[in-house]
Amino acid sequence: MSGQGELSQRRTVLERQWARVVPELKASRRPLGAGFALRHEVTESWARSVETVDPARDSAPVSSRGVHALWSRSPLYEPVNTLADEVRSVADDAGFVAAVTDEDGTILWTCGGRVMRHRAERVNFAPGGCWGEPAMGTNALSLALRTGLPSTVFSAEHLVAALHGWVCYCAPIHGPDGRVLGVLDLSTTWDRSHPLAMSTVRMMASAVEGALRSRAGQAAGTGGGGRLEVTCLGSEKVMRDGAAVHLPPRQLEILTLLALEPKGFSPERLRAALYGERPVSASTFKAEVSHLRRALGGRVTTRQYELTVPVVCDAVEVLRALERGDTTTAVELYRGPLLPYSEAPGILDWREQIAVAVREAVLASTRPELVLRYGKRAPYDAEVHAHALRMLGPGDPRRGIAAGRLTTALRS
Repeated sequence: MSGQGELSQRRTVLERQWARVVPELKASRRPLGAGFALRHEVTESWARSVETVDPARDSAPVSSRGVHALWSRSPLYEPVNTLADEVRSVADDAGFVAAVTDEDGTILWTCGGRVMRHRAERVNFAPGGCWGEPAMGTNALSLALRTGLPSTVFSAEHLVAALHGWVCYCAPIHGPDGRVLGVLDLSTTWDRSHPLAMSTVRMMASAVEGALRSRAGQAAGTGGGGRLEVTCLGSEKVMRDGAAVHLPPRQLEILTLLALEPKGFSPERLRAALYGERPVSASTFKAEVSHLRRALGGRVTTRQYELTVPVVCDAVEVLRALERGDTTTAVELYRGPLLPYSEAPGILDWREQIAVAVREAVLASTRPELVLRYGKRAPYDAEVHAHALRMLGPGDPRRGIAAGRLTTALRS
């Protein structure tokens, strides 16, 4: 956890900026060139929010719609209830309160320890509370809904002063069609700010999205009987309905290719993706597919090879994150090359495509923390380390990390 002194200093600086900037925004209704402590997205949201939200209000307004009916009809109802014990455990253990909203920012469901829930209820961070930007100004939920990207809002980055004692971590929940259905939020007091909270909330939102895709697949008749979770970036793991599935390398390659290309392969194309020009008999190839089919309970079709069970794959999630411009999630999920020990031609092609896509997104990023995080996994990439160094100010203590990595990379 960040040092309390550092957090306290950051909060003090933000409070001073808030006291200077918010009154000017109320007068001018336009973003200002605020000091170094304020993010551009925060001041822009403040400028929009002051038109409809009083920064002195003490709690969120209450929705005029019946929240029980909203929640029972929500597409998030069953996936969240399925994962509720896991979310509740995280919230209780870490001293957070968790919440799920609809697409408008109305809270539909919360959980957490008694003390944190009581504090949250004081500002109506509870079912029925309206937390969209027009109702409650700048907060992590409203920013995530507006951008479709994960968001953190700390202390006096909130427009409403009553929220300055909080830090909130939020990730949007996308439906199978890409539409934002709501957000999942973890909130706590500012002094409990934790660097792993954002990773946790993104993972939980991703699990809800996986459950949504699974249900959609079952409804469409494309698969029942559970789902698969495939980890293939930097490490290798396959889970089926929560239980580990141990696959030999060749079958793992087949499964990864089928996850990356859900429309499937003809036998000839899959064989080429696995073996290239190597003289491998048709019987050997078909035996590998048959072994995988048995391991998955028959969930691989014949003739045109494709999976008939919903799959959550980290490589697929990285590509989806990049497609929607979410570099933060892509960098978090990209833990290394695709099946690093595989030499199958199809895997080599996907490995390069994913690696290049993530690297280019990092080099285009203006967030030094993302570049530094990626740079930790790319010690010899001088261009990445130089990019991080350019973005870090002269007094930023992280310059030493970037400079050291760049020196090592240039010597290699």
